[in-house]
Amino acid sequence: MLLSSLAAAAPVKVETQTYPVPSGSAPHDVAIDPAPGGAVWIAQQRAGALGRLDPKTGKVDHIALGPGSAPHGVIVGPDGAPWLTDGGQNAIVRVDPKTETVKLWKLPEEVGYANLNTAAFDAKGRIWFTGQNGVYGRLDPASGDMTVWQAPKGRGPYGIAATPKGRIFYDSLAGSHLAEVDLESGNAKVIEPPTKDQGARRVWSDSKGRLYISEWNSGQLSRYDSEGGEWKVWKLPGARPRAYAVYVDERDAAWVSDWGANAMVRFDPETETFQTFPIREPNSNVRQILGRKGEVWTPESGVDRITVYRFQ
Repeated sequence: MLLSSLAAAAPVKVETQTYPVPSGSAPHDVAIDPAPGGAVWIAQQRAGALGRLDPKTGKVDHIALGPGSAPHGVIVGPDGAPWLTDGGQNAIVRVDPKTETVKLWKLPEEVGYANLNTAAFDAKGRIWFTGQNGVYGRLDPASGDMTVWQAPKGRGPYGIAATPKGRIFYDSLAGSHLAEVDLESGNAKVIEPPTKDQGARRVWSDSKGRLYISEWNSGQLSRYDSEGGEWKVWKLPGARPRAYAVYVDERDAAWVSDWGANAMVRFDPETETFQTFPIREPNSNVRQILGRKGEVWTPESGVDRITVYRFQ
């Protein structure tokens, strides 16, 4: 299916392909093998499993993660393996892509239930993660050492991202702010966005270290230059946008899932214009966006489907 853009400036041609996943699995996040045609890993929150989609055949295999599992986020680590934040098990989980062996690192008991959300790796191979109940943490897989810190403004840590220089930033949905963590001490420095109570949900870095933030409450896309400290803000098109997820592709264009319009939106930073790609099925609820060269992948949690946007 070829989708036409609603924007007049600098449109890109986009084709979509959809892949159904088992009913009731509620695909929350996806992670993409960077190799062309490589596997798509799916955090199947309600099923308590990791799905592996073969884009060539459409087949989805399922790997059970353990009793009570409810995975939220999934990313591909520097070792090529999928890593998950598992809210049900209150643990960081790694799955060996060849043997399907599941390994857990549980959060310390004194931390309590963290409501784990998303994760990112730093340049030293350590995985950083967020918990909406007011924590963020760091795991060194090599040593097994895990440290969890209380967030400076309490509840809300949600999205997290690494810049090309290896700096780690998270944003807070309930706290409506961005924060940078010191990679060694773990201290978090709060950075206030221009819009108050904007509901910063997810964050992603472009190739220049500029952080794009999806603002859930305000329906805006904001950008923070981690090198220069400047902010820019754009309102998504439409009457009542709700920006959930954000991802920056290899061209430094930002893709946003807009729950208000039930659409995917692409932002061109050169022309500062949006393209909107409506999703046919209502209440698709795209919760994360990831990609590889020429492709953007989305999990449609509301309709149990994975969609890829291929662009030229």
